[in-house]
Amino acid sequence: MISISETAQAHFAKLLADQSQQTNIRVFVVNPGTSQAECGVSYCPEDAVEESDIRLNFNGFDAVVDAESAPFLAEAEIDFVTDKMGTQLTLKAPNAKARKLGEDASLNERVQHMLETEVNPQLANHGGQVSLVEITAAGVAVLQFGGGCNGCSMIDVTLKEGIEKEMIAKFDEITGVSDITDHEAGEHSYY
Repeated sequence: MISISETAQAHFAKLLADQSQQTNIRVFVVNPGTSQAECGVSYCPEDAVEESDIRLNFNGFDAVVDAESAPFLAEAEIDFVTDKMGTQLTLKAPNAKARKLGEDASLNERVQHMLETEVNPQLANHGGQVSLVEITAAGVAVLQFGGGCNGCSMIDVTLKEGIEKEMIAKFDEITGVSDITDHEAGEHSYY
């Protein structure tokens, strides 16, 4: 699930030597599966380990992961690097913003994953997001926009020139996209 380089393991072992005995590290994701997902590492005293936590054994310590964060930490890598700027601990978790898809994922799951990992991070720059409502029998992905996309004058360009082109290129089963969002300016609009 998580790979920790030997230099990072040595760094953690050194830090943990100054803590009370049997202190572990906890690796976690806050807001997992969202565009606001953030990963972190903290000390985890033995009495803070929950029964549902997953323990990963490393050189001189355990890394503890809560069950909710675990799927979002698949393929995560922790390293301790030295460069011109000094030393730093790095945590790369490519699946933090969206759970890794299984090989047998449905079309709905694959389309939603694409929206979460490729489209929503771009829309988040403007305070917006999009989600999949359904895929019709004709292969049309019906989408619902929210946040900064609600009432946006560029929504048609975003929908047809951006999302639709990407989706049709990526999924043979998708023939088009449609938007069911009420984009009329009003109390529901985000400005």
